[in-house]
Amino acid sequence: MKTEIIPAAQIQQALEILQNGGILAFPTDTVYGLGALAFDNAAIESIYIAKDRPIEKAIPILIGDLSDLDQVADNIPSMALRFAARFWPGPLTCIVPKKQTLPLAVSATSTVAVRIPNHPDARALLRAAGPMAVTSANISGQPSPSTADEVYTQLNGRIPLILDGGKTPGGIPSTLVDCTGSEPIILRAGPISLDELLSAMK
Repeated sequence: MKTEIIPAAQIQQALEILQNGGILAFPTDTVYGLGALAFDNAAIESIYIAKDRPIEKAIPILIGDLSDLDQVADNIPSMALRFAARFWPGPLTCIVPKKQTLPLAVSATSTVAVRIPNHPDARALLRAAGPMAVTSANISGQPSPSTADEVYTQLNGRIPLILDGGKTPGGIPSTLVDCTGSEPIILRAGPISLDELLSAMK
């Protein structure tokens, strides 16, 4: 497989690849992500293969706008909606009850992790393509890439396309919060603290 790098603004080629069951890499507000359409089970399985990722690890969903949340989640907790209104787009990933129509390759459990990235190229792609299952564009266990060239170094020959949006802002991964209980539970610390989450609930 030949891996091509094109400017991130040229999303038509990216959409064709996604709609034909393919996967591709693109910039987000944290690192470069590797994604497929959220409801394409075979394409999502291709992400695990390209990354050498353990199959039991769930893959988060990225969406372009808050109005897309009900496409991938059911019975959305009011807590999650408050957090979304306050912190999206941004470095907060919310675990919510998943839509049963989501494929098992996304999550074998009853929940799914969802976020809106604060990056113009990522949001343009997500708005055009719809919700996507996205994880970091690296070989599992290797450094997460912040440039298209770093993606190419790791995934050349494994994926068809890399959208080059320059160096990503990077930094630490998003805060991961479980919104399915009566209180927020932080499962991975990140830029948004528990105090900030609790303040948003008031």
